[in-house]
Parts: sequence; structure tokens; C-alpha cells
Amino acid sequence: MSVNKKIVILAAVALVATLVFAAIIINTSFLSEDKEVPHEGKWGIYVLDLETEKTELVYSSANKVWRVRLNNAGDRLVFYQQFARENIECEVEGSPINLCEEICSIRVDGEDYKRLTDNEYWDLSPCWSSDDSQIVFLTFRETLDIFVMDADGGNVREVYDSGFHDSDIDYLDGKVVFTRNSQIWMMNEDGTKPVQVTDPPRAGEWGNAVLPFGDYDPNLSPDGNRIVFERMVNDETVHGNYNIYVINVDGSRETALTNTGYTHGLAVWSHSGEQIVYLVSAIGTDGKYDIYLMNSDGLENHNITPEYFPADFLCHNPIFSKDDSKIFFVGEWYSD
Repeated sequence: MSVNKKIVILAAVALVATLVFAAIIINTSFLSEDKEVPHEGKWGIYVLDLETEKTELVYSSANKVWRVRLNNAGDRLVFYQQFARENIECEVEGSPINLCEEICSIRVDGEDYKRLTDNEYWDLSPCWSSDDSQIVFLTFRETLDIFVMDADGGNVREVYDSGFHDSDIDYLDGKVVFTRNSQIWMMNEDGTKPVQVTDPPRAGEWGNAVLPFGDYDPNLSPDGNRIVFERMVNDETVHGNYNIYVINVDGSRETALTNTGYTHGLAVWSHSGEQIVYLVSAIGTDGKYDIYLMNSDGLENHNITPEYFPADFLCHNPIFSKDDSKIFFVGEWYSD
């Protein structure tokens, strides 16, 4: 082989090697950018792609954001947020009540932010009606009661007052499920025919945890036939130790899906009804705030929190996107 041909071949090999190396560097750069959690304010609404693990920021705030819910069209989120208020003592000492928390909504692309309530009550835990025309929510007036308003924040009215503190609501196809006296109840959307669904042992009994024994955070399956919820099974830690259950809406076939006793809950069905996403906030006394996913029968239960999430980035309130390919959640930068 002539010297000139050898030089041409070596030059071609060098060029190919350079291009391959450049492609690796570029791809690594893109992957590195994709595998970072956007960070603006202390709190934010994020969306995690289940296939790529890419995380995007939808909305950011310096003040607390909580309990995000997706409308049935799949294009708008509702949540509640703390606001700075003059001449108001926001937090009630020795109580979770925060008079500066109001209900807001925003499109899933982060546009068209709207504040829906503006008062001196504690407004929280909003969720959509099936046709997205109304939002049912909790508000503390004399007790914690269930109210409803139009999707634009108008026409606010009371739906149900049991005389006790009602909480943890979900709304689907004309039915509302909620927690009352540490039990799961269900009623019509107009507040009629409330029926007790679960009867947990030691319901309402206080121990060493921050909540009494009982059942909490019900969520209706897409077909409206089942409810997923968490039950406090012991109080060995101050957070309480829970397992996740499902039950038919008529109170039959109560089944435990988890048996870990972690501090975990806020379980939500996928739109297909095939999976359930939930939060593990602690294992024993160790704080976690990780997102877990399992099949609706409790199988294939695993942590889906990406490894690149920083230790001081805490996840809250996970829910599925409309096509179940992504998870919306509230993120908190704990060290901020």
C-alpha cells in the first residue's frame, strides 16, 4: 500500500473517531441536562416522565404548594398555596390550620395561573368534578367542612357538615369520598346519603403518632367501584405506621396492598385503573419522601424516585398524567 493511501485511511479513521467522541460528549451533555431537577423557589409543581426520568418544572413558589389534582380533560391542575397576608396571623398555634392557604389552578404547561379563593378561611384539598365544571374542597369555618365552587372560583356553597372535622376528599361521577372520624365515608355530590364505608380497629384512638388510629386519604378508582386508602396500623413512630388498602364502595372485599408499615399513603389510581402511585414519607424514623408505584393488586411495588434527585429535594402528592405516562407531584427544596 502506498504512503498516500495509508495517510488517507488514517485520516478517515481519525475523523470517524473524532465524530464518535463528539457524539458521546453531546449525548452525555443532553443526558446531564435532562437529569437535573429545575430549581427556582422552595416549592414547585413538577412533572416526571416515567420512561425517560426527565423532570420539568410546571410552577414555582417561595411559599408552600400542596395537594395537586389534575382535571379530567388532563390540561389543568388545581392545588392550594400559602400567600403572604397583612394583619393576619396565618398559623393557629398547636394546629395544622393555616388561614393564608388558598386554592389556585394552572394549566399543565405552566400558563394561565389563577387564584380561585381569597378569604380569611383555611381552604384546602381541592379536586375536580367529572365534567371539570366544579371544584369540591375543604374549608375551615367552624369545623372542617366540605364546600364546592365553580371552576372559576365563583358560586361557593357548603355541601356537607357532619358536625365533626371532615377531610381527605375525592370526587368522581357524582360521588364524594372523604374521611370522617378516622373512617372512610361516601355520599352524593349534593351532600345527601352519607354512608360509612370502612370500620378500622381503634378508629379515632390517639396514641403516640400525630394522627389517631384509622383510615385516611380515600381515592376512587376510575370506574367508581373501589377506593384506595391508607390505614394507620401502629404508632411505633411519631409519624404513624401505615398500610395501603383497597375496598369496594359497598364496604366489601377490603384487601391490604402493602404490609411494610412504612409511613406511606396519599395513594392515587392511574386513569387506566391498572396502577397506583403513592408517597413513602418515612421508613421507621428515617425521612424519605419518595414516590412509589405498584399494580392495582399490590404487585410490582417499587420506588420510582430517580437517583439523581438531590437529598434535600422532597416529593409530595404524586398523581398520574392523563395518559399515565408521567407523574405530577409537589417538590420541596427542604434546605432553602
